[in-house]
Amino acid sequence: MASKNNPKILGIETSCDETAVSVIQAGRILSEQVASQIDIHKKFGGVVPEFASREHLKKLNLLIGSALNEAGLEFTDLDAVAVTSNPGLEGSLLVGLTTARTLSMLLNIDIVEVDHLEAHLFASRFSEVLSPPGIGLVVSGGHTRIVYIKDWGNYKVIGRTRDDAAGEAFDKVAAILGFGYPGGPQIEKAALKGDPRRFKFPVSDLGDSLDFSYSGIKTAVLYKVRYDFNDKLSRQDVYDIAASFQYAALTPLVDNAVRAALKYDTDWIFVGGGVSASRSLRKRLKGKTAGDGVRAFFPDKEHSTDNATMVAVCAEFYLTRNKKVY
Repeated sequence: MASKNNPKILGIETSCDETAVSVIQAGRILSEQVASQIDIHKKFGGVVPEFASREHLKKLNLLIGSALNEAGLEFTDLDAVAVTSNPGLEGSLLVGLTTARTLSMLLNIDIVEVDHLEAHLFASRFSEVLSPPGIGLVVSGGHTRIVYIKDWGNYKVIGRTRDDAAGEAFDKVAAILGFGYPGGPQIEKAALKGDPRRFKFPVSDLGDSLDFSYSGIKTAVLYKVRYDFNDKLSRQDVYDIAASFQYAALTPLVDNAVRAALKYDTDWIFVGGGVSASRSLRKRLKGKTAGDGVRAFFPDKEHSTDNATMVAVCAEFYLTRNKKVY
């Protein structure tokens, strides 16, 4: 079984459209391997679940072998395997879980099944270990959630989306404007040339709640393009809509995260998930927290999106504390 103080952990992430494998020991990354599926899904404007699971089946075993080779290890050197168990696409998750459970059984090593959203919070450990309490904001194509981190492993969800995730809204608006998938980076690029004050897109007023709602703003952009412009946009119109949408969409993320930190008397906010790679979000949140005694932290770009290292680091936390081992 695993050496609890210093285990060599194989991490597996297959929750959506990234096949990712990592090997870590004592918080140190020994290897990382990722096979992206963007080129497959972008022609459909989003992830096709059946295609995603098929690609995981094709790539996962190859990536595991490559990761072990990069780390200079054999299968028998591993002490544990960590794998994303939820939430995610059912078929994609099953590929990773089946592989991890098989390795655990054949090698007689521990397996830690990790919550995907908690793993995004553990991406904070790639830069520094933040001392709780704090606020975690997880923002991606499938999830938008604010968490009060009482301690690592002890959380309270204090805000969530009531309909669409922020990342999903970016993808849908990108499609409306004729951009490809994924939409976030392309909206951000177009917004650099646009006027964020030209259009006033609605940000849902949910009162004192820390929840989010993105269905309204997505519909507002569609109506603006279809009825106000009759689908005939100049290049500058596209830039201005992108900038105005991005400003409105990021506003509740920034405002709610800061309100949460002040409400729960914490001095830091950590932002994880694919949308955390947004330079605009980083700039606005850091600017918003200036003077409030609250600091905002973000993972490096490669660990903002889905990755296996965050899964392995989360598992390492539990293994070294004799918790959450199956």
